Amino acid sequence: MSSRSIGQVAKMCGLAPSAIRYYEKAGLLPRAQRVSGQRRYSAELIGRLRLLQVARQAGFSIAETRAFVSGFSATTPPAIRWRALARRKLTEIEAQLRRLHCMKQLLESSFHCQCVSIEDCARIIGEPPPAASARRAGAGRARHTRRAE
Repeated sequence: MSSRSIGQVAKMCGLAPSAIRYYEKAGLLPRAQRVSGQRRYSAELIGRLRLLQVARQAGFSIAETRAFVSGFSATTPPAIRWRALARRKLTEIEAQLRRLHCMKQLLESSFHCQCVSIEDCARIIGEPPPAASARRAGAGRARHTRRAE
């Protein structure tokens, strides 16, 4: 069985050698065999690295990726592991999408402000909203139209 250097493995997987060292340090990869002080990797490691890349591309954190590869019973099939982690990740992504939608609305509102200075704008935005608009949240606050006196 031939072994490969970290540079060879990195090139095959499209990673930086530092990423492979990091994955090893983070417990995502087994400790590499060393020959003359140089890390050497077997061909099987390529598949493991590509599996890690898929998990990272799906948005899993290092901790979640670690849970995927070693946080379940050895008899738990990969698909069951993936679905368990994916359910949690999808909930996070939905919350992020809601926050992003609010951000997008605020940015698209064009900040319809007619204040003459930042200080005036900050003062007006800092005031409690009128009762009629108290139910509206977020982007509506950027639409104040009072002029500074």
